[in-house]
Amino acid sequence: MSRPPFLTLPPGARAYRLSTARGAFAVHDARPDRAARGTVVLVPGFTGSKEDFIALLEPLATAGFRAVAVDGRGQYESPGPRDETAYAQDELARDLLAQATAVADEAAGPVHVLGHSLGGLIARAAVLLDPAAFASFTIMSSGPAAIAPPQQERTKLLIDALSVMDMESVWQAMRDLDPPEAADEVTPPGVRDFLHARWMGTVPEQLMATGRQLNAEPDRVGELAATALPKHVLSGEVDYAWPVSLMDAMAERLSARRTVIEGAEHSPNADRPHPTADALIGFWNDLG
Repeated sequence: MSRPPFLTLPPGARAYRLSTARGAFAVHDARPDRAARGTVVLVPGFTGSKEDFIALLEPLATAGFRAVAVDGRGQYESPGPRDETAYAQDELARDLLAQATAVADEAAGPVHVLGHSLGGLIARAAVLLDPAAFASFTIMSSGPAAIAPPQQERTKLLIDALSVMDMESVWQAMRDLDPPEAADEVTPPGVRDFLHARWMGTVPEQLMATGRQLNAEPDRVGELAATALPKHVLSGEVDYAWPVSLMDAMAERLSARRTVIEGAEHSPNADRPHPTADALIGFWNDLG
């Protein structure tokens, strides 16, 4: 679970509901104070939300990029039905394409997409549906196929629990399973409260459906490599969901730029936001 380092939006950023052809989605939107070099759609991971990117908003906007972080369907502040079929990967990918269309603005330059973890798989599906919708694709802490076997077991346990327990009971069970003391020592109280509120605001069927996707995702790297879209694979030095070596190999198969953020783990965006932003800005600037 990504833990944002803080929750206050930077100057010039605002929270609102983005209207699209597939409904409204909660977003954080940070715009530069000059003509934008491009727009970046930031797609969060499993159990995540737009807040996971909050530390990237200011450096990206300062560098001239409009940054739009989204809550996907059923995530935190974006509503969704109590029906697993609504969260099929194709449905979520089409939502992302609608979001990209909604933020597209000739004055704000091309639209880039970044997907973190599960968001990388959703963004990959969207890119394969319509590669022309994006100017580039950054895959952050996301692998070529299903998550690592130990994480598959944990995800299956979560899916099983969600099928018979309410969200508050599952939250308490997770805290009992993973004692929070160490993490809580470095997590500000407001962020601790937010993590609970985010969990309670997420639709359980969204977690169940996307958890199954994480456990069964096929390898689609060959399909992605066949697209001409510029690609960037970025991760921390350590990752519990996909081994870093798998991401190294995926980057080679994609002929993608590869960045490893020193001192970061599964969430470079939260662990080391400034080096992460620098790597992203360098990639997009090099595209011209």
